Amino acid sequence: MNRLSIAVAAAFALSMSGCAVQKTLTPIGGSRSDGVVKLAFTVDMFEKPVVDEQQGASAARQRCSAWGYSDAEPFGGRNVQCINSTYQGCNQWQVTVEYQCTGQPEATTSTPPSKPATTTYEDHPGG
Repeated sequence: MNRLSIAVAAAFALSMSGCAVQKTLTPIGGSRSDGVVKLAFTVDMFEKPVVDEQQGASAARQRCSAWGYSDAEPFGGRNVQCINSTYQGCNQWQVTVEYQCTGQPEATTSTPPSKPATTTYEDHPGG
């Protein structure tokens, strides 16, 4: 093999190995009443995602805390779904992780809504 062939083969091998890319788990949904938080990140073709699980757990705890729960635990496992497909196959995926909020949610007291102030045409600026 000549040097050019070796260089081309090495470049091809490196390009196919993928790059390590830091990914952040971001809240994308969930259910306050069920105490479930969904976090996700996207992965492009040839990327090797590096995920900070502690950051994800912290984001889930923050959402659960806002709902009145005391903590969050991962359900375990991940759901991977193709979100960009071409004739050559999938080239982008969404990875979703679900967390269960734990601890009793604080009781919420609801107060009846106050009567909204009404604005008549005459009271409107410029009217």
